[in-house]
Amino acid sequence: MPVESDAELREILGMERIAVVGCSTTPGKDAHEIPKYLLDNGYEVIPVNPSADEIFGRTAYDSLADVEEKIDVVDVFRPSDEVSGIVDEALARDDVAVVWTQLGIADADAATRAEDAGLRVVQDKCLKVEHQRLVV
Repeated sequence: MPVESDAELREILGMERIAVVGCSTTPGKDAHEIPKYLLDNGYEVIPVNPSADEIFGRTAYDSLADVEEKIDVVDVFRPSDEVSGIVDEALARDDVAVVWTQLGIADADAATRAEDAGLRVVQDKCLKVEHQRLVV
């Protein structure tokens, strides 16, 4: 069952390294502004976007498989029908602890697969909103 409790959300928000799948280069888009907010609030943001070389002065990776750094949380800014493939990529790594899908994004089957493999899942919630509500 996806994470819902404030205590668990606070624990997840205490993790430092967040890979943002679908991170945007376009200011004003949520997929740009929310990762920027996270970066400005002390998180290490790893942009994942095959159409960009760099975002926020950081290397943008084509996929989760290409990320060399350790990943704590995979934050998904892609349509719900792409979540399953992203979960597959997260499960292929041995360092991901959480898959978080942003507002309006969810895939119950992919969430169950991730949970069955030992990952925690947060669906249909905004990292920035939850950070402001529970941490700031």
